[in-house]
This record gives sequence, C-alpha cells and structure tokens, in this order.
Amino acid sequence: MVESTFEPKINTESVGQVIRAHLRVLKLTRKPSREEFLTIAKVAGVGILAVGAIGFIVYVLLTMLPQWVAK
Repeated sequence: MVESTFEPKINTESVGQVIRAHLRVLKLTRKPSREEFLTIAKVAGVGILAVGAIGFIVYVLLTMLPQWVAK
C-alpha cells in the first residue's frame, strides 16, 4: 500500500498571505450601478431559460422518441 507523502504546510505566514489577498480583492469591489445590475440579471435570466429549454428538449426527445421509433 502506498502512503501519501503530501503534507500541507499550514503556518501563520501562509494564512496571513491568504487573508491579505482576500482583503485586497474586497477593497477593489464596489456596488454595481442599477444599469449594471439589470444587465447582469438579464444575462443570467436568459442563461437560465436557455438551460431550461435545452433540458426540456432533451426530456421530450427521450420520452417521445422511443414511442415514435416503436411505431
């Protein structure tokens, strides 16, 4: 049996670096304008509808196609 030689090196210095990196990203963020928010919401809505439509088409094909082939 092969034992894993990977041992994570966790120390206060590496944790501090990760926290500083996250804080740097948070400082760069800002609240989106109303126009930006609406644009993002529209794109997300279209994406959800597209995935739903593809799923519905696949469902219809998998349920109806065997009936059509059997005739």
